[in-house]
Amino acid sequence: MNPEQQEASLSSEPDLPPEERRASLERVLALSSEPRAQKHVIALKFGGSSLLGAERMIHTARLVETECETRPVTVVVSAMRGVTDRLLRVGQWLQERRNQRAHQEAEAIAHLHQATLNDLQLPPQEHERVSEELALLTRDLLHEAPLRRHVEVNDAFLDRLASFGERYVSRLFAAVLGKIGVTAVPVASSDFVVTCDTFRDAQPHLEHTRRRGREVLLPLLEAGIVPVVTGFIGATQDGRITTLGRNSSDFSGALIAHVVDAEELVIWTDVDGIYTANPHETPEAKLLHELSYDEAHALAASGAKVLHPRVLPLAARTEMTVWVKNTFKPYTRGTRIGLQQNGGLA
Repeated sequence: MNPEQQEASLSSEPDLPPEERRASLERVLALSSEPRAQKHVIALKFGGSSLLGAERMIHTARLVETECETRPVTVVVSAMRGVTDRLLRVGQWLQERRNQRAHQEAEAIAHLHQATLNDLQLPPQEHERVSEELALLTRDLLHEAPLRRHVEVNDAFLDRLASFGERYVSRLFAAVLGKIGVTAVPVASSDFVVTCDTFRDAQPHLEHTRRRGREVLLPLLEAGIVPVVTGFIGATQDGRITTLGRNSSDFSGALIAHVVDAEELVIWTDVDGIYTANPHETPEAKLLHELSYDEAHALAASGAKVLHPRVLPLAARTEMTVWVKNTFKPYTRGTRIGLQQNGGLA
């Protein structure tokens, strides 16, 4: 990514005025002098283990780079592993009026992301740009966790707090992709994932989300730019941040894949795929290489930890193929979920 592209990196957080977001998008698109014809899109969703620290981010970015060689790619990211729990603890301490402890933890979370940026060793100009973006997020986070002022802790407040993990990571991971030569921009899902106002377990309005999301994402894909979209987060019609429920970033991946008409969604995690049981608890657990939508949905609904139960109905709606693969063993086949080919569970 050249300096002009770096400076034009899209910042689509809801705290920017709409005219600034549009201007940023126009600048980014103007930099792509050779727009690519639209091909079959693939969506890649990365869990928190895949993004925990600079080394893992760089490894994960190489997986994106490989896919970009043949087709347009949309990326969906989770917060770094453990960060969402830490953010919610900030809310708990604020509720208990332990403001100093909450503020210290918020500072520690900010430091974690700044330290990761330092470890990435980006070119100086790019480092400075991303550092400024992180500083703005940190300012907002510390405002939510004041040292003295009483804070009303409710579900809407907790959703705002919980959103910071993905918002930090989307900026860092887009910068990592730029470092290895993949043009990428962070995109806030709260700009287009429209939900009800059931905070902490919001339901997306599919048609509104699809229409708004295509306006944001398709021009980027057509220009050869990788959107790095925040998972887990949406917003109400009037712009208040919501979350889709704990451990819902897989569902976010399926939702965003649906928006861009992706033929495939790859859920990258830290296990080899979907097993018949927890392999850490049951030695007889077997890796399942092929599943139908119904079979995978039944496993998820019965408590299988790898896949969110709301992923499969959405994937089946458009016959999207879903893969569950191991970020750290990308050469393994993983589990394929889709129209049956080889007998599913048999």
